[in-house]
Amino acid sequence: MTLTKVRPTGRESYFGEEEIIVSKTDLKGRITYANQVFLRVAQLSVEQAIGAPHSIIRHPDMPRCVFKLLWDTIQDKREIFAYVLNMAANGDHYWVFAHVTPSLDANGNIVGYHSNRRKPSPAQTANVQPIYTALLAEERKHRNGKDGLQASTEMLEAAVRSKGLEYDEFVFSL
Repeated sequence: MTLTKVRPTGRESYFGEEEIIVSKTDLKGRITYANQVFLRVAQLSVEQAIGAPHSIIRHPDMPRCVFKLLWDTIQDKREIFAYVLNMAANGDHYWVFAHVTPSLDANGNIVGYHSNRRKPSPAQTANVQPIYTALLAEERKHRNGKDGLQASTEMLEAAVRSKGLEYDEFVFSL
């Protein structure tokens, strides 16, 4: 199943503040585990989710540079926190505050990735939305996707530097 033909509805797919969305992926980002909260909120069956790329829930209004930062960080065997706008199978959206970590074997080799996601507060999403809107606009104004990704990555890095913070401190300050 692919959501590429699904269009955003503008409706929010809700989940509770006490709920945790959990998924695991292999080294290529294909889903190997999804808990019931993930399946319910993303409106996917187990059969649709397992083996699918995690990008199946990618919302088109999510800046690519955030995913680049996420992948660069976890492939460097470090954890990362990020706000992510996802899209359910019917086009509804949902915001998450993601904590993504690499899963390591006994020799310290990455064997997959694990993500826990909680519901961010309305204030947190209100703080992150203008940043993501600006990053996405920067990405879209370039004809070449690679140039857009580089420009938005530089823009995100400059925003973090301007606050005098490291990325994780910046995320938790929002």
